[in-house]
Amino acid sequence: MSMIYILIIIAFGLSLWAQFRVKGTFSEWSKVPVHSGMTGYDAARRMLDNNGLHDVPVEPVRGSLTDHYDPIARVVRLSEPVYYERSISAVSVACHEVGHAIQHKENYSMLVARHKMFPVVNFTSGVAPLLIIAGIIFSSFSFLLLIGIIFFSAAVLFQLVTLPVEFNASNRARELMVANGFITNDEERGVGKVLNAAALTYVAAALISVLELVRLILIYRSRD
Repeated sequence: MSMIYILIIIAFGLSLWAQFRVKGTFSEWSKVPVHSGMTGYDAARRMLDNNGLHDVPVEPVRGSLTDHYDPIARVVRLSEPVYYERSISAVSVACHEVGHAIQHKENYSMLVARHKMFPVVNFTSGVAPLLIIAGIIFSSFSFLLLIGIIFFSAAVLFQLVTLPVEFNASNRARELMVANGFITNDEERGVGKVLNAAALTYVAAALISVLELVRLILIYRSRD
């Protein structure tokens, strides 16, 4: 049991490091202008149009690193620094989000699975902590802990499914950016650093969730 706690602490440390790294990497490459001179908006708009997604708008949103693709509204939303800047960071992040829009268009299997899971996970992730706490406090109601673990497992599965979705979007972005002339071959290194740093945050989050699930299972088994 003690080894699990050590691993969780290490995973939390990795998560904090990943968050600092993604911010630092984004800041570093936001100071490097992209050779094409495109803003994040320009890159997103052109990549969408090149893939037949003329009806998908690109909108600015406040905040930093708040970029996302909304599959319900079918909108690519870029944080203001990404939307307006002409840097490697801006173009990289913008094209990554367009990668999700292309996945949506092509019905990429893992993205479809994540969309179908979301309503269930949205419910179970809210209820699971209450059930787990109740099951731990009231030992005679250990079945609540078991139900909580099952609900929490859905959230863990959702995070694991998210990993290939994010990596696939980044791979699509990098390939299309080079093919369409958004970046030069020399600039691909910077793009890779920005996208890899962002991907690491998802890996760390998934690792923490898996270890926490193992810890809860061990607690339940110790009561059986």
